[in-house]
Amino acid sequence: MVAVPTVPDTRRTDLVLLLVAIVWGSSYLAAKAATGAVPVLTVLFVRYALAALAAAAVIAAGAARSSRRSTGRSALLRTHRRGPARPRPAELRYGAVLGLTQAAVLAIETYGVAHTSAANAGLIISLTIVLTPLLDGGAGRGALPGRFFAAAGLCVLAVGLLMSGTGLHTPGLGDLLMLAAAVVRAGHVALVGRLTAGRELRPMHLTAVQTVVGTVLFAAPAVAGLPGLAHASAATWGSLLHLALFCSVFAFLAQTWAVQRSSASRASLLLGTEPVWAVAVGIGLGGERLTAPAALGAVLMVAGTYWGQAVERAHRTAPPAAADRPAEPVPTA
Repeated sequence: MVAVPTVPDTRRTDLVLLLVAIVWGSSYLAAKAATGAVPVLTVLFVRYALAALAAAAVIAAGAARSSRRSTGRSALLRTHRRGPARPRPAELRYGAVLGLTQAAVLAIETYGVAHTSAANAGLIISLTIVLTPLLDGGAGRGALPGRFFAAAGLCVLAVGLLMSGTGLHTPGLGDLLMLAAAVVRAGHVALVGRLTAGRELRPMHLTAVQTVVGTVLFAAPAVAGLPGLAHASAATWGSLLHLALFCSVFAFLAQTWAVQRSSASRASLLLGTEPVWAVAVGIGLGGERLTAPAALGAVLMVAGTYWGQAVERAHRTAPPAAADRPAEPVPTA
């Protein structure tokens, strides 16, 4: 009997990426609230520092459980000698690189949202869905089909409708910063895919290294604004905790885990639903009104994302073209 190759079930991976999109959709309102009370660099430092502490606590708890499960003296010695809570050299190396790019994304994003509306920030950053496939190059499978870019174009049209539905204005400093953040984020997502593909990297440890890198980068610049935290309101601290625990630890971990099991292009499409959730949060918590163009944009965004991910999946799982297969040997007499 000939074994029939099966296509991995990606529903769980897609759900995780969708949850990341929802969390990030809520991050702009939280960042807008936090930067209204605390300087941007201080917000970034506190976000990274709290995230680093949370990541370290999760890793330590996992290491403790692993130690309790270990049986025998030799297993215990191996546990203490190798230090399961300690990042491996590859995790330190790749985590440091990704920590730099992630810090650049968050710095530009946070300054951008401080100078524009939370809705505009969430909408403009979604242009990442068009830029990532161009940088990802089809994940080594050759050029992506034209249908993929048609789906991405539909998402761009959706972004335009969403932006017009919330009162699109002449691009200002914040809008230009968010456009720059979209470019840097696309490069970061593509880099995550390239550095983690086929490597035995633990997402939690990789995330922890990234948060430590960000904490170190923003520590000195944030010193001047730290005294202001003593007078921060409970709402401000709630926004900071949300940014640190959900938008950083959970989102970084989930994104790395999902991209390892999917592709950067597929991840960018699902994460591209972020502006829909940004609008939903704005309506539910910010008191914004959903206009007819914005509603149409939300529908087109979901449709474009679903179509694009189906095209990308078919492209990624299709057998190599005949021209790409190695030639069969010619029998000789």
